[in-house]
Amino acid sequence: MTDETTEQPLLIHDEDGVRIMTLNRPQARNAVNLELATAIDAAVTELDERNDLRVGILSANGPTFSAGMDLKAFLRGERPLTPGRGFAGLVEKPPRKPLIAAIEGPAVAGGFEIVLACDLVVATEKTFFALPEVKRGLVAAGGGLLRLPGRIPYHVAMEIALTGEPMTAATAREYGLVNRMAPEGEALAVANELARSIAANGPLALAVTKRILQESPAWPADEAFQLQSDLCDPVRSSSDAKEGARAFTEKRPPVWTGA
Repeated sequence: MTDETTEQPLLIHDEDGVRIMTLNRPQARNAVNLELATAIDAAVTELDERNDLRVGILSANGPTFSAGMDLKAFLRGERPLTPGRGFAGLVEKPPRKPLIAAIEGPAVAGGFEIVLACDLVVATEKTFFALPEVKRGLVAAGGGLLRLPGRIPYHVAMEIALTGEPMTAATAREYGLVNRMAPEGEALAVANELARSIAANGPLALAVTKRILQESPAWPADEAFQLQSDLCDPVRSSSDAKEGARAFTEKRPPVWTGA
């Protein structure tokens, strides 16, 4: 790895519709400073804007996925927030397109909140999660307290948040927080396999499917099907929908255009 690459806080690799974004501050346990947050914001914004990209993966270099906010930068007065997306350039407004976390090692504090902003999670036996903010007299305000009770049982989320103690990947898997377990060193490979299976599908359908899954729990029951129809109708009438049906009848892979 060249010195130039080493200095980049976020590495980006695009291939076959998948964007891999790698946190690249291993010397700081991939703690998030403003430079990294800004880079993540730009990367996920471009992920949404480009028709050739359908799925994102967040991974990290080094033995720690992320230790959360860079406290040294915080003490210097820096805040790793970006307008509209908040902490890490991500947690307040994740991308429209599916995002997978590929985790090796700990994901704690803001690092766990980054994971919770993702749609799918791949971890290894050495992965663990924690919201230790209360141990420091702080509150996990980067989405951890907002999202965790929706991902695991309420009382389990309460224990994790109030004690600040870690949860292993195996336990997280039992509660449904982790989609797939990978051998040590293989989280990115397993996440990439999962991403490619998603990227093979229609991009408009993927984005709307994710949106419905995220937003529908807050919809009034008597309006849910109408709200769903409002989102689905443009997909149903799209060129991609016609291509999907045509490819099925012609027994060939579809060629999506995102239109």
